[in-house]
Amino acid sequence: MHENKDPRPPAPNDIRLRKLLDDALTAPHWPDGFIMRPFEHRDAQALHALLEEASDDGADGPFDDWWERISGDAEFDPDLCFLVIDGKGLLAGAALCWTSGFVKDLAVHPSSRKRGIGEALMRHVFLAFRDRGAIHVDLKTNTVRHAAAFRLYERLGMIPVGWEG
Repeated sequence: MHENKDPRPPAPNDIRLRKLLDDALTAPHWPDGFIMRPFEHRDAQALHALLEEASDDGADGPFDDWWERISGDAEFDPDLCFLVIDGKGLLAGAALCWTSGFVKDLAVHPSSRKRGIGEALMRHVFLAFRDRGAIHVDLKTNTVRHAAAFRLYERLGMIPVGWEG
């Protein structure tokens, strides 16, 4: 899987989680005033800014370096980057996924949290990958630094798996 390109060992409390894509998936419920739309190239800078704002991990460097790494990755497919837009037309959340069925980044802007956007994005991701024929979706998180996200993933039925996938 894609994450094995990273030679660094997992950090303390890092965990790999998996969702099996069975027939029991639930459709996403988008909160009032928010819509999901596909990624377009012009969204790249807003996505980078969201990742910088929403995560203590950030987007891994300045925009030009980050975008070259993301867009140049063999597993990047703009159709697997899902954006949530608020009523003002601003980026409220995003899920950036690799073609291998891995959620690279899930981010919700701090001002849009606690409304169900992260859950809706993950439910959308599950359905999108099932429609592509995938049998599971994986992600990496940290059970301490990202405790709220970890609880969300558990509620969504994600289970721990080994690092090798």
